[in-house]
Amino acid sequence: MATEPGISLTTSARARGWLRYLHRKAFTPDNWNKGGQPLEWWDDRSTPPMLNFCRFDLLDSSYAVALMADKTPAWREVCAGILDQLVMRHTTYHSAIDWLTQIGHDPKRASYPEEYRGLIPAEHWGNYDAPGWTANGIEPWGLQMDPVGADGNLFYKGFFLLILGLHRYVSGDDKWNQPFDMVRDGDNTFTWSYSGIAEHLASQWRAHPEGCHCENTKIWPYCLSGAGLGLMMHDVLFGTTHHEVFDTWWEHALKNYMAFTPDGVPEWVALYYDPIIDHVHSGGPMGGVPMALYLAPQRRDVAYRFYDLAANVLGLRAPERQIPVLPDRRGNVLAHALAAEFGDSVAKARLDELAERALEPTWSGSEFTWGFGLNELHPRGQMNATMMVGEAGGEGAWWRLFNEPNLKKFDQPTVVGVDFPTVGMSEAHYDETAHTLSLTTDVGDGAAKGRPTWFRVQNIRDPQHCRVTCDGSEFANWWTLPGGEIQIATDVNVHAFRIVEEA
Repeated sequence: MATEPGISLTTSARARGWLRYLHRKAFTPDNWNKGGQPLEWWDDRSTPPMLNFCRFDLLDSSYAVALMADKTPAWREVCAGILDQLVMRHTTYHSAIDWLTQIGHDPKRASYPEEYRGLIPAEHWGNYDAPGWTANGIEPWGLQMDPVGADGNLFYKGFFLLILGLHRYVSGDDKWNQPFDMVRDGDNTFTWSYSGIAEHLASQWRAHPEGCHCENTKIWPYCLSGAGLGLMMHDVLFGTTHHEVFDTWWEHALKNYMAFTPDGVPEWVALYYDPIIDHVHSGGPMGGVPMALYLAPQRRDVAYRFYDLAANVLGLRAPERQIPVLPDRRGNVLAHALAAEFGDSVAKARLDELAERALEPTWSGSEFTWGFGLNELHPRGQMNATMMVGEAGGEGAWWRLFNEPNLKKFDQPTVVGVDFPTVGMSEAHYDETAHTLSLTTDVGDGAAKGRPTWFRVQNIRDPQHCRVTCDGSEFANWWTLPGGEIQIATDVNVHAFRIVEEA
């Protein structure tokens, strides 16, 4: 695996601790179907009124998982399993509960709290649905219960497409490209597939180059940027050209949804556009910052401008200024993720210091999360996941997922059968030039240290002609299995294995 100098091929202890936490969270059964209830640790509290739905925890968690899998491309089974659980929950009633239950105009819109004023056109205050209220059933679309097939609800199908793509990219499994049922509420049961959603979204977007609606009747550059990234990954995996609709929309967006000074500094960026009342609702000069993570693989120069403005406003590079802990910690964790992605080492170091001091890094046994000073029973999922993007990624890591994807990994030696979370892998990559698989095991359960454990390696060119070392010494406790695999017997501990294909 050829890598650029400075690109890490190991995961940090904290990233592995968070992965163990998320693994437990994802594989603990709960019921997201109608009549059921997601467990309380799925975050439906962050950033109301737009993002306080459990599905955004699914979405945000998928990013760091994919980044971790890209650092250990020869060991992906745990990340793939978690992503599969995230996708599964996204097919449920509770995933689309806003679209299925927020029918017509919001009956509370005449009594919104004052803090909503900045989200609503001033002349329509008291008679306008706040962002986050989906308003299924109003004109121009009417009632459309299919959350994917609907003309609106772009943010649902676009972000779902992104999770589906990350699962397929990590796992290589075509499971979700077979027809599957969604919502599963009697007549409100709808059948889709990964590629079917991509084709449908691209077709809708092609018919509306100004952008598809999210809530009826709002067009959000933020959500369209995420949807574009979902289409980009589908093109990467299947050679389609769906992302062309984003390229066309972007030219429209530059003219209608944002403006820059002659020096390229953002002047304003649209929060949303309502074509029914022809109103562009400005999010001010910082309005593009939430888009930056989605734009980084697609329009990296503009994404950096949005980040750079935020870095200057928040004083991320100014040692004489104290970085504020924002009331909505999403701003802090997004800055952390973007500083890592853009290689802003000064800002990243200062944000790391802030996190140590004020964001409550917490170990619970072998699991790691941040508490964010919120004094809550369960760690905020959306914020933890975004914080982990900065921890698990690095300069250009998110960009490389979509622009320099590692698709050779599916044909290269791959580790399976690891007894996770008792054992993990902090390193797992294959050097195709040296024909060498490098693995480093990780202890997930300290109480199990020293106990016997096993794992297998698939896709070895000739299992009869391998040489295995452990911690620099020849290692003999391995054998071949039917089907071209080898099995390695070891103990629960930190060990560095090298498996060399000598044929």
